Parts: sequence; structure tokens; C-alpha cells
Amino acid sequence: MSTRPPLTLKGSERLKAELQRLKTEERPQIIQAIATAREHGDLKENAEYHAAREQQSFCEGRIKELESTLSMAQVIDVVAVGAMNPGKVVFGATVELEEVESGETITYQIVGDIEADIKHNRVAVSSPIARAMIGKEEGDVAVVQAPGGVREYEIVAVTYQ
Repeated sequence: MSTRPPLTLKGSERLKAELQRLKTEERPQIIQAIATAREHGDLKENAEYHAAREQQSFCEGRIKELESTLSMAQVIDVVAVGAMNPGKVVFGATVELEEVESGETITYQIVGDIEADIKHNRVAVSSPIARAMIGKEEGDVAVVQAPGGVREYEIVAVTYQ
């Protein structure tokens, strides 16, 4: 039996919004582009038609992926989890870290694999940095085996948003 992948409440809302946009905006635009391209005649040498069909395939694949993810995921209310584990790093926590060597600070939120986005400082619960932080508390040091070697981060603050 496989476990249901975790997903934060905000992550679930973001995925639902993307799914809605794909179904109500992207899909109709692509259907219109295919219809317009068909009007241009011979489909064998019609680059616009083939590009629109490829775009349609990508869109439909993403819709299926999002529907599957949302139906399988275990949605977790981060604020409720935080209330039960104050100051402790658990799934959904937003953690402010200070690199021991350089003194640089960075903040990450630990999220489900599907919603991880490093550009927005959301790291997957399965990532090395998240695994090093889980179970630790404010003031603890997390030792991370990074591709560039071992790094140590002091956990400065843990919040749940």
C-alpha cells in the first residue's frame, strides 16, 4: 500500500488554481488555435496546426497530472500542525536558517514534492536539507550533505503560515 503524498493547504490551492486556469483559459485557446490552423488547408505541412496539437497534448497531460495529484494527496493544514508542534521543524514549517560558516541567512518552507519550488524557497520534504531539519528545534544545528560538501545550518526560527 502506498502512502498518500503530503501537500500543504496553500499548495493545494495553488494547484487547484492552475488546474482551473488550464481548463477555462488555456484549453479553449488551444482548441481555437487548432480550428484556425485547420482552416489553412493541408495539415501535413501546417506547422501552426502541429504546434497547437503539441501544446494541446502538453496541456491535457498537465490537467491529468494535477487531477491525479489533487485526488491522491493528503492535504495538511500547516497552521494546525504548527499548533501541535510549536518550535519544532515538521512538514509545512517555514524555517529561518543561518549558515554556521558564512553567517548568511535563508528561509525555506518544507512542502510536498509536487509543490517544491526553489525560486519561491519551497523545498521538498524529501530533499536533503528538509530531511536534515525535520525533528529539530530552534537553536539546533542541521547538518546537510550537499553536493558541494557538508554544510551546517543553525535553525534560527520556526513558524507555521
